[in-house]
Amino acid sequence: MSKISELEKKLLHYTGKAIADFNMIQHGDRIMVCLSGGKDSFTMVRILKLLQQRAKINFEIVAFTLDQAQPGWEDSRLRAWLNEQQITFDIITRDTYSIVKEKIPEGQTYCSLCSRLRRGIIYRYAGEKGFNKIALGHHRDDLIRTLLMSILYNGEIRSMPPKLLSDNKKHVVIRPLAYCQESDIAEFAKLMAFPIIPCNLCGSQENLVRKKVKALIDQLALENPKVPSNILHALTSIKPSQLMDKNFWDFKNLEKHQGEEGGDQGQETAGGCGMEVFNL
Repeated sequence: MSKISELEKKLLHYTGKAIADFNMIQHGDRIMVCLSGGKDSFTMVRILKLLQQRAKINFEIVAFTLDQAQPGWEDSRLRAWLNEQQITFDIITRDTYSIVKEKIPEGQTYCSLCSRLRRGIIYRYAGEKGFNKIALGHHRDDLIRTLLMSILYNGEIRSMPPKLLSDNKKHVVIRPLAYCQESDIAEFAKLMAFPIIPCNLCGSQENLVRKKVKALIDQLALENPKVPSNILHALTSIKPSQLMDKNFWDFKNLEKHQGEEGGDQGQETAGGCGMEVFNL
């Protein structure tokens, strides 16, 4: 088996597993697949196309690319690739680049504003075109880095869920690559020679917090290779009774529940709210 076939089989397995585990795709779905031009989104489009051909259900995928008017943007090779793969696509231009450069001082991170602007455009387009699902190319390592970044720099336990309902309840966002490793994606993209379009905004900033967290996880993984997968597993195995969020547990009146029957044997309980709140 060639290396490409081996990696493709692995990525198909983990993408299929994530889709099944979180019921991401159902019969009749119209999925807007966000293709930024990077290695992750190209891999996602390729794998979803293969799964579409093999699935026992029918669903539609349309690749959506946002030209943010970055200097040097050139998408002719991307268009050619999509046509070659027989993938329906749409590319629209919105100048978010100038807005970000104007609003964010030189040296500060562009990602937050850029992401908000891009998300608004994506949601609006999905609503206008009648898509009921939006697929994003975040992978396993994005999820675990986001978790650590949130803990270390924001003081919150949060990450990127593999499937979510937008705040306005109008959009379902899925992340089919949630179980896939970035190293596999990077190697697959290189071997497939995807026509990558580099980002001239966040890609130009070398000292991002995300890169520091990546280096931390990579260093820990050298000592224990299971560290990345353990962090991912932690996102699916929350123990709220071992935390200290007063919004979930009535610590002031904990003693009132002392001696009550019905709790799990051998498990510490904090009282107040049921575990079903965290039924992921």
